[in-house]
Amino acid sequence: MSTLLPLSKKSSALTRRQFVISSAMASGGLAVGFHFPAAAQVNELPTLGGTEINAWVIVRPDDSCIIRVARAEMGQGTHTGLAQLVAEELECDWSKVSLQTFTPGQNLARKRIWRNMSTGGSRGIRESHEYVRQGGAAARLMLLQAAANTWAVPVGELKVEKGVVSHPASGRTTRYGQLVAQAARLPAPDPKSITLKHPRDWKLVGKSPRRLDTAQKVNGSLKYGIDTVLPGMLYATLKACPVFGGKLVSFDASQVTTRRGIKAVLRVDNDAVAVVADSYWRAKSALEALPITWDFGANAQVSSASIAERLREGLTASDNVFADQDVGNVTQAFQGAAKTIEAVYGTPFVTHACMEPMNCTARVTAARAEVWVPSQNAEASLAALAAVTGLPLEQCEAYNPPLGGGFGRRGGTQDYVRQAALIAKQLPGTPIKLIWSREEDMTHDFYRPIGQARLQAGLNSQGDLVGLHLRVSGQSINAYLTPHNIVGGKDRRQLQGYWKEPGESQIGYTVPNLRVEYAMRNTHVPVGPWRGVNTNQNAIYLECFMDEVARAAGKDPLAFRRSLMSQHPKHLAVLNAAAEKAGWDKPLPAGMFRGIAQFMGYGSYTAAVAEVSMKGNDIKVHRLVLATNCGHAVNPVQIASQIEGSVAYGMDSLQSESSIKDGRIVETNFDTYPIARLYQMPKIESVIAPTYDFWGGVGEPTICVVAPAILNAIAAARGGKPVRMLPLKNEGLRLV
Repeated sequence: MSTLLPLSKKSSALTRRQFVISSAMASGGLAVGFHFPAAAQVNELPTLGGTEINAWVIVRPDDSCIIRVARAEMGQGTHTGLAQLVAEELECDWSKVSLQTFTPGQNLARKRIWRNMSTGGSRGIRESHEYVRQGGAAARLMLLQAAANTWAVPVGELKVEKGVVSHPASGRTTRYGQLVAQAARLPAPDPKSITLKHPRDWKLVGKSPRRLDTAQKVNGSLKYGIDTVLPGMLYATLKACPVFGGKLVSFDASQVTTRRGIKAVLRVDNDAVAVVADSYWRAKSALEALPITWDFGANAQVSSASIAERLREGLTASDNVFADQDVGNVTQAFQGAAKTIEAVYGTPFVTHACMEPMNCTARVTAARAEVWVPSQNAEASLAALAAVTGLPLEQCEAYNPPLGGGFGRRGGTQDYVRQAALIAKQLPGTPIKLIWSREEDMTHDFYRPIGQARLQAGLNSQGDLVGLHLRVSGQSINAYLTPHNIVGGKDRRQLQGYWKEPGESQIGYTVPNLRVEYAMRNTHVPVGPWRGVNTNQNAIYLECFMDEVARAAGKDPLAFRRSLMSQHPKHLAVLNAAAEKAGWDKPLPAGMFRGIAQFMGYGSYTAAVAEVSMKGNDIKVHRLVLATNCGHAVNPVQIASQIEGSVAYGMDSLQSESSIKDGRIVETNFDTYPIARLYQMPKIESVIAPTYDFWGGVGEPTICVVAPAILNAIAAARGGKPVRMLPLKNEGLRLV
């Protein structure tokens, strides 16, 4: 159930080296007309029976329009949202719209005319809305000019609606399909001369038309990367050293090569071995029987307990600490405070758990290399392929089907692409489909960073917050993936949601004395972006502690927050919207308890109210009300869907953990790694409150308020006793 609040009043060509570096660093058949070539057209992008007006728009004689999209689709609706933005300016008939994707090779061949192809950080729409709308507007202007030329009338006298151009003064009409050939020959308008529509004039954007990929998902015809089939294809599966940083010593291939269907047993780099067979099952069965000797190295001594001790050291250390904010004088504020409160919170490593495990199909010859890979960054996939094969980018290609889940795992970290290319390189000319087992997928992830936070607050005699000291001790994503960007242990990324500056991840409270610090304490465990990167942990730390401080002050949690938010009107507005929708001031039935939270991430403002009950150690989440201000709401139904998906992921983070024993991951499948089940999901009510004055993200922001709102409700149910160290099982609690 969702509520939409009313409108407020208020490229260039790259060198090979540049492309490989920039793609590697980037973070992190789809619909009618989807083009997914098997190999043939190297850099030609077909027009599918129509005429290309510009890079974004193709029009067919029957007036149907093909809109090209650059970003990846992993269920979040980005393709439909982007198509809406183009169609809005194009003024075409949405019922006649289909999509076409393209490859990074095709993008490079046209000097990256479609710009960034990566999808992560909730940037798919907010980063590209302006130039894709300009593409639709330019095509419309060219079509109108073609009609004006045909009728010898000023273009300003023409109108267009749903692809039908009219000249009211003479009563003449024509259609886009009749104009496209002439329009395509006209010069494109200067982008600086294009005036885009004001949001008040939108007809399609802000509405929720049909998604363009639903039918294929329902009828089962949609092909994911794992569904790729090529002539002569073989299957591979792989096992890497279970201890991160360990090495492959040897394996006895003779024990499995005589099995039916086995084609090869291969070393993959220095830490993995792969079995290639004529079916995945035969490859997997042989790999399980393969004798392998590993060198686990010094990391085999690492455990969750030893990592936790390292994090605790960072909470009070005086060295290797980075102060991002230091406002006023926190020390003096605490010395003069009537009451001080202190707490330590912790969040574990968690895995992405994509339903489609990592996979990539590769074919490599001396002259050409190709991969078919579900990737959040097809350009990074292309770069990885070129780096492995040593071939020029022009002789490589990456085809990008829809993703069966991404959440940051399939972004800049292209390990599975590299592995597939290394295997295929040893079997030249043969297509090799590498599929990771579920166990491999969960034990060789790039995990959400582990962390702890020490929070201290000072209250005056009136219960007002006069000082706040917050230090996060944890692992850095940037230090692991792009260490050359880290100088002196400074990594602001790990403090997302605590930043002073507005626009991306600003802290929503004004405290006269505030110190925010980060102590980088890295481990041997690989880490990377996990949906709601850093904000979901940081929101737990701050928002759960704010409830503790409110209790210490003897104040209502909502009223306490409001008193600190006068300088943060957008934060306050979504907090109020969630509280009003949830009926915060109304009494709950006996045995029911509420919790509240607010936070900002990925350019959007979010808040949540949770209602839970507790029986023994069993927690039931009955209701979640979530408010979001993402600025411009392109498709409210898709936003509501993303909010609902955020609830599932946020609830995962309450009960999931990837723990470490003997240097390796303990939880290897869903029997030991719980994710939210259908029976655990609460009633979800979303309040979409756009102010139409900025472009924020949607896929990630709401996750950060789900867990703290639930945790605050649990604390209320436990008489004010908070849960400080996740997962819930650490306190003997579970979601039911």
